[in-house]
Amino acid sequence: MLEDIREGCARVAARAHHVHLMPEAVPVLAADLAGEGLGTDPEDPAHHAVGDTEEDRARFVLALDAVNFGSGWFPVLRKAPGASGYHTIAGALRDRGGVSVAEMRSARGEWCAELFGQDPDGPVADLMGLFARSWNRMGEVIEDFGSALELVAAAGQSADRLVELLAWEHRMYRDVSEHDGERVPLFKRAQITAVDLAQAFGGEGPGHFDDLDRLTMFADNLVPHVLRLAGVLAYDDALLARIEAEDLLEHGSAEEVEIRAVAVHAVEQVVAALRDQGVADATAGQVDMALWHRGGRPEAKAIPRHRTRTTAY
Repeated sequence: MLEDIREGCARVAARAHHVHLMPEAVPVLAADLAGEGLGTDPEDPAHHAVGDTEEDRARFVLALDAVNFGSGWFPVLRKAPGASGYHTIAGALRDRGGVSVAEMRSARGEWCAELFGQDPDGPVADLMGLFARSWNRMGEVIEDFGSALELVAAAGQSADRLVELLAWEHRMYRDVSEHDGERVPLFKRAQITAVDLAQAFGGEGPGHFDDLDRLTMFADNLVPHVLRLAGVLAYDDALLARIEAEDLLEHGSAEEVEIRAVAVHAVEQVVAALRDQGVADATAGQVDMALWHRGGRPEAKAIPRHRTRTTAY
C-alpha cells in the first residue's frame, strides 16, 4: 500500500499540468528543516490519548481519527478560542474523555454538533452529519473485531497493513483519486492513525509498528501550502488565482489531486535531501509534522490555502 502511494504520486508529479516540483528549492528547505530539527507535536490530543486502560486509549485514537477531516469547512467552523479547526475538534473530544462504541454506533449529526460546540443548523451541519456517519461505521468495525485493541492487533504491527485494514473496513478511509485515467492512492487518515497510535503508546504495545518509517506524507491542504510558500511547489496562474479567491476545489479534480500527490512526491525528495545532508533517520512523517507546524505560523495562515470539502482530510 505505501509503495503504491509513492509510485502513484511520482507518476502524477511527472505529468502534472497545474502543480510542479521545483528541484532547486528542495535542498534549501531540507537544510532549513535540519537546522530547526524534526519532531512531533507535543500538544496534539491524539498523542496523549485519554482513558484509564489501553482499550480506552486505543478507542480514543480511533474515534478521533475517524473524524479527522473537514478542513474544507474549517473557515466557517466555530472554533475554540485561539485554536485551529483540528484542535477545536480534537480538544473537544479530549475534554469529553472520548466516546464509547455505543455512542459511536448511535451518533447523529445534531449530537455531534453539541459535542463539538457547533450550531446543528449552521454552516457545518453537513460536516457534523459526516462525522456521525464515520463514527457509526467505526463503532461497527470495532464491534466486529471485538475491541479497539483487537482491531489494531489485526494489523500485525504493520502500519502498511493497518492502512489496508482501515481502508477495507471503512469506506471513508478509501482515499483514492484518479488522474489522467490512473488510480492515485493517498490514504491520508489511515496513515496518520498509525502515527497517532505510536505516539499515544510511546511506540510500545498497540503503538508498535515495524514499518512506521515507511509512511508517506499525510496529504492534506496545509503541508502543500507550506511547500508552495517555501518555493518547493509552484502552481499555475489559474489555480493560484482560484485559491487566492478562496474558491472551493472539487475533490478528485485534476488540480486537487495534483496538489496532494505532487506534495507527497516533494516530501520524498526532501527526505532524500535530508539524508544526503547527514540526517540519516529522516522520514516523511517527521518532515510532514515539521511542515504542518510551520503552517500554523501567522505568516502562513495569512495566505489562503486550497480548500476542498471531503472526508479525505
